[in-house]
Amino acid sequence: MASRRKNSEVCFADANGIRIAYDTFGKPSAPPMLLIMGLACQMIIWDDEFCTRLAERGYWVIRFDNRDIGQSQKFDSAGVPDISELIAAQINRAPLKAPYTLSDMAADAVGLLDALEIQSAHVVGASMGGMIAQLMALEYPHRVRTLTSIMSSTGDPNLPPPKPEGLQVLYAPLPTDRQGFIEAYMEVWRILSGPKHPVSDSLAMNYAERTFERGLNPEGVIRQYAAILASGSRKEALAGLEVPALVIHGDQDPLVPVECGIDTAEAIPGARLVIIEGMGHAFPEALWPRIIDEIANHAT
Repeated sequence: MASRRKNSEVCFADANGIRIAYDTFGKPSAPPMLLIMGLACQMIIWDDEFCTRLAERGYWVIRFDNRDIGQSQKFDSAGVPDISELIAAQINRAPLKAPYTLSDMAADAVGLLDALEIQSAHVVGASMGGMIAQLMALEYPHRVRTLTSIMSSTGDPNLPPPKPEGLQVLYAPLPTDRQGFIEAYMEVWRILSGPKHPVSDSLAMNYAERTFERGLNPEGVIRQYAAILASGSRKEALAGLEVPALVIHGDQDPLVPVECGIDTAEAIPGARLVIIEGMGHAFPEALWPRIIDEIANHAT
């Protein structure tokens, strides 16, 4: 597929006191839509063509690298958390300590809106990005026009865990040499997307090559995961959310099972739930029209 990307050059903003890399699609005069990506994923996983099509629906689309990933600020001085200790603490209902939390990452996103002089935006988050988006809506409700939470969760510890193949993706370290990384990264997308709606090899290779070129930060991924574990459940708080909410989830998600999406929609008053048959934990090209329609119509 030929790209019709119409985005700005990568820019940098001082957001929440740290350096955040971002770019934009569409006209700044259009209603802003902020896209927040998930664990270990750079902003480019919001595909250029996907963002272009969203912008063509009448939005100024902004995507960015979360802290500790891509070209945004790294937190190397914070050290590397021991995930096994965090999981043990979570099981024992003990306090969890992490270098930062998802609330800090939500403050980064709000800081980016500040830097762009945006009072409020439609906020769309995928996976960990959905968790961050939920916290934006809870902690900064006046900054969020609408919330779209995709393939995400409330964080309720009673929800089903990832399937075995999802756990494999979550815990298997990726090689750091170029060829090894590309091959392993493509396999990750094959597992996450599932058999019915696979991410194409060409798209997965594009993501792999660009991710490698923009820079790897395996220790940052561990800190991001620690932030998820340390942030606990949002389920009770979401019951008081008044922001219009849309929840999108695939019924074949191996990493964040569909029950997590159902739980999110049930937790938020008035939320609309869209379950997409055969969709895994990915944005395959075949489903872009459906997902873009849902996001754009909800924001409208």
